[in-house]
Amino acid sequence: MARCTGRHRWWRPLLGTLLVAGGWLVLIAVLDTLAYGIGKAAGRPELPDGTIDFGPVVNTALDLTYIAVSLPLVLLAVGWTGRRPAGTVSSVAGRLRGRWLARCLLAGVPALVLLALAAWLMPDGDTGSGPPAEWVGWQTFLVSVAALVLLVPVQAAAEEYVFRGWLLQAAGGFLRSPWLAALPQAALFAAAHGWGTPWGFADLLVFGMVAAWLTVRTGGLEASVALHALNNLLAFGLSAAVVDGLSSDETAADSPWQFAVVDTLVTLVYAAVVLWSARRRPPQRVAAPAPPAVPRSYWPYGGGYGVGGPYPPPPYGTVPGPPWGGGHAGWQPPADGPSADGTR
Repeated sequence: MARCTGRHRWWRPLLGTLLVAGGWLVLIAVLDTLAYGIGKAAGRPELPDGTIDFGPVVNTALDLTYIAVSLPLVLLAVGWTGRRPAGTVSSVAGRLRGRWLARCLLAGVPALVLLALAAWLMPDGDTGSGPPAEWVGWQTFLVSVAALVLLVPVQAAAEEYVFRGWLLQAAGGFLRSPWLAALPQAALFAAAHGWGTPWGFADLLVFGMVAAWLTVRTGGLEASVALHALNNLLAFGLSAAVVDGLSSDETAADSPWQFAVVDTLVTLVYAAVVLWSARRRPPQRVAAPAPPAVPRSYWPYGGGYGVGGPYPPPPYGTVPGPPWGGGHAGWQPPADGPSADGTR
């Protein structure tokens, strides 16, 4: 997709990556400064790391927002440095395909139910949650879930647009093999969650590779966004159900081997279901090529499509023939021009 417009240059992915990374750091600094100032003005206490303690729900909302702000930066990098429509980072169709996304969400529900059941059956010591958990209460739980439902899908989508969107396409602009293009983003994705246990890191690495594989095989980010959003909703939902669950700084990288194995199996089951669904009703997997260019002098009647012509510009800026149909290289209209009904 980085080459779909013919404007790809070796420096565009590098400049776009600097824009995404540098812009994200700037936005984080601005948001953190604002949060600190508001917290100080409100008399909120400070945490040991120097940040303001707004409470578990607001602290979690801020953490999710810090990640979510990378999404518009990716779209800006695609449009500005990549010189192509921002939607080409979403799929080969140039947009996020709503129906295919809904099918992927349905495919992820059974897999996530299996993961939730496995987490519930595991002893507390095997899930890394420490001592037995205490129910937080319905009021606090419902408030937490409402905030999570609003923010987690955006946060999960932002990560997918960064790793399986921008980074995968940036590497793919230089490499012929999708597997080689998938490896760097998967390693960076796992490293971004921190180094906890080797099993947790391996689980994240497999997740990154499977998500990239689904992106390539289905022609878009919908499958990986659906899996990531559902997975994070489950993880944050389970944390919100117990006292101090949202205050924990553990990530998927801290998973013990039992949970990492189950999570990897669930990811593979989801991939199998999505690919089975894609075989039954295949989504678009290849970008449509741009029509051949037509010189402006081809239009003999005062301009054609685009600037100076009576017709709106086509999607790719060129058209294969004149507005009244027919046409090929070298074709010319009759001397008296086309009739009103488009025929001679």
